[in-house]
Amino acid sequence: MLTPDQIRHCHDQGFLVLPGFHDAATLAAVRDRSLAIVDAFDAEGETAVFSSRERALTSDAALIASGSGVHCFFETEAFGADGRLNRDKQLAVNKIGHAMHDLDPVFHRFFRDPRGAAICAGLGLQRPLLWQSQVIFKPPGIGGEVRWHQDASFFDTTPQTVTTFWYALEDATRDNGCLWVQPGGHRGPLRERFVRDGDRLQMEALDDTPWPTTADGVPLEVPAGTLVVFHGLLPHGSAANRSAVSRLACTLHVTDGAAAYSPRNWLQRTDTLPVRGF
Repeated sequence: MLTPDQIRHCHDQGFLVLPGFHDAATLAAVRDRSLAIVDAFDAEGETAVFSSRERALTSDAALIASGSGVHCFFETEAFGADGRLNRDKQLAVNKIGHAMHDLDPVFHRFFRDPRGAAICAGLGLQRPLLWQSQVIFKPPGIGGEVRWHQDASFFDTTPQTVTTFWYALEDATRDNGCLWVQPGGHRGPLRERFVRDGDRLQMEALDDTPWPTTADGVPLEVPAGTLVVFHGLLPHGSAANRSAVSRLACTLHVTDGAAAYSPRNWLQRTDTLPVRGF
């Protein structure tokens, strides 16, 4: 699937951009299914929010439950002073997570693409395991900023193996909050680790190396259908979306089953929904 030059680029820079990975019909099916899940979600009975910048706003219980379910999380700005949604549900959701690849037929087909297994093999993952899937909406006007972070903070393995697949379902631009990455930044240390202690989640500081700024990073402005693959230690983030158009994307996080998955990681699977490969 990957050429030697692409593999070298990914190992050297920490990421790889693959335009035209999915066709328009596939993107439309995934977008339609995402909106159907939102439409079926009870916005009155569940008002969980997700915020990268203000983690205290995200319920530990809701996040833990989502690890083996399909849950909608709202943007913090989607609620008025009365605590009720101030816009249509489809324009209020931050993301859906985190087990669609195991529980939903449309997402099962999308994420368990044999080409993903071939990419993992090219990058040296011996036994890829699919832990987490998300649909990230970045709705117009209120799509929240995602601060600089490393995905290895959330999927710690020994040695480090987590690899991220980021699929653009719509065009991603600077205006609507495209990804920013720090080329070569994956050679730096793991700065923090998101761990679970019973029913409590917390971010542990590990290293005080400063996070990059936009001066150190590059924006990945990519068209719909593009796949971006990147190393778990690569610092990345995205700005808020204050534009009039959404920036819908999917992500998948994969580790190597040959590595030891930390029992302290926030997301754990049980025998009722075991982690599986492609």
